Amino acid sequence: MKVIIVGSTHAGTNAALQILRDHPETEVTIYERHTDVSFLSCGISLYLDGQVKHLEDMFYSSPEQLTALGATIKTRFNVMKIDSEAKTLEAVNMDSGDMIHDTYDKLIMATGSTVTVPPIFGIDEEKVLLCKNYDQAKAIYETAKTNKRIAIVGAGYIGTELAESYARTNHEVLLLQSRDIILNHYVDKNFSDRIVHMLEDNGVDVHLNARVTSFTSNKQGELVIESTQGDYTADLAIVCTGFVPNTELLRGQVDMDRHGAIIINDYVQTSNPDIFACGDASVVNFNPTGKPAYTPLATNAVRQGMLAGINVFGNIQPYMGTQATSAMSIFGYTLASTGLTLYHAKRNDFNADMVTFEGTWRPAYMPSTDRLSINLVYDRDSRRVLGMQLYSKHEVAQSANAVSIAIQNQNTIDDLAFVDMLFQPNFDDTFNYLNLVAQMAVEKETKRGNPRPRVTAKARHLPTADKD
Repeated sequence: MKVIIVGSTHAGTNAALQILRDHPETEVTIYERHTDVSFLSCGISLYLDGQVKHLEDMFYSSPEQLTALGATIKTRFNVMKIDSEAKTLEAVNMDSGDMIHDTYDKLIMATGSTVTVPPIFGIDEEKVLLCKNYDQAKAIYETAKTNKRIAIVGAGYIGTELAESYARTNHEVLLLQSRDIILNHYVDKNFSDRIVHMLEDNGVDVHLNARVTSFTSNKQGELVIESTQGDYTADLAIVCTGFVPNTELLRGQVDMDRHGAIIINDYVQTSNPDIFACGDASVVNFNPTGKPAYTPLATNAVRQGMLAGINVFGNIQPYMGTQATSAMSIFGYTLASTGLTLYHAKRNDFNADMVTFEGTWRPAYMPSTDRLSINLVYDRDSRRVLGMQLYSKHEVAQSANAVSIAIQNQNTIDDLAFVDMLFQPNFDDTFNYLNLVAQMAVEKETKRGNPRPRVTAKARHLPTADKD
C-alpha cells in the first residue's frame, strides 16, 4: 500500500513512525514545505529565556531518521493540488520550481495550522513577528538581543509564556489582550486575574480589552501600536492571536467545520474513507461536550497522528477523544486545566456551576507546604465533572491528568468526592484535594436541595478467603 502524508510536524511525523514500525513494507511518502520535521513550537519561550540551550533540541525526529526507517521524504515541496476522486497529488519543488505528480492509496492530512493573522493595518511591518515555526523561533531569539521593548499581541498560552520569558530576560514587556480575560480557553476569570497580577508583579504591563487596530512606524523608528485603549510604542511586536487550520487543499472534497478544520470520525477518518486527518488540520472529539471542536494542541496532534498511522490499515483503534488537558509553568507556579471552564460550559448550554477550593496540598503540620487553588466545574443536572483548573507552586499538573480521566469516564462530583486516593503526609492530606473540592460541590448542591442521588451499589464478586 502507498500512503502519502502531507505535513510533518507532530501529527505527520508520528503517523509515519507508527506506519513504519508496524508495517515497514508500506510505501510512505512525506511532503513537507520546510527543511525540518517535528519541531516543538512549545519550546520557543524556553529557548528565549535560556532554559533550552539549543533550539535544535526541540526536534524529536529528522528527515534522516525517517528515511532510515524507509520513508521517502520530500522536504521543500509545496503541495499545490489534491484530487481525492483520482487519488492524485501535485507538488512543486520550492527550490527548482519543477512540478511533480504523485498517486496514493491512502492519504493522511497533517498540514497543521498557521498563526491567525488578524486584518490589522501594518501587520506586514518588519518589526512585527509571528510565533510558531522554527524560522520564526530563530527570528524571535535573534531580535531579542537588540530590542528592549517588546509588545505581545494576544494572551493565550503562547503569548503569556512569551511575556514571562521576555520579562525574565530583562525586557520591557507590553501584553495586549482584546478580551477582559487572558488564557480564556483554559481558565475562568478568577484565575485569569491571578495570572495578570503575577505578570504585573514581575514587570509585565498588561492591558485587557485592548484590541490592536494598526502597526505603524514613527520618526524615531519606533513601532507604534494603535489599539482601542490608546497608542503604545515598542521596538518589536509578536503576534500570538491563535491558529487557523491549513486545509485549503481539501476544501469542498471532505467535510469541514466553520473554522475550516476537517471533521473526523472515531478512527480519525474524514468523510472520504481513504483520507485521514490529524493534528491542527482537524477537529478533536471533545468529550466534555460530546461535540467536535477545534483545539490545536500538540498532545492532540501526537495521539491523532499515531491513530492515523494505525487506522489506515482498517478500523483498528478508536480515538478516545480529548479533554484538552494542558499546563504551563509561570514564575515558579504551575497552572493546569482540563475540560470546560464555567464560561464555556454555560455557552454549551450546561446548567453548570463552579466551586473554588483554597487550601494546601498537604497537612500544615508538615515542615513545608504550598497554597493551592482549584476551580471545579460541574453540571448540576447530571452532576458530571466538566472541568478543573489548578494553580499552585506545587506541581499540580498530574492532578489535571487525573481529572481528565474522570471527565473521560463521565464521573460525577459524587464519584470524585470519594474516589480512592492515597493518604501519606508527605504527599497529601487524609482526603486528597481533588476529593475535597468535589465534596465542596456535593455540599453546595445539598444545601440547594439537590442532594446526592440514591445509587444502588454494584455487586462485587470477591474471592472467598481460604479457611484454615
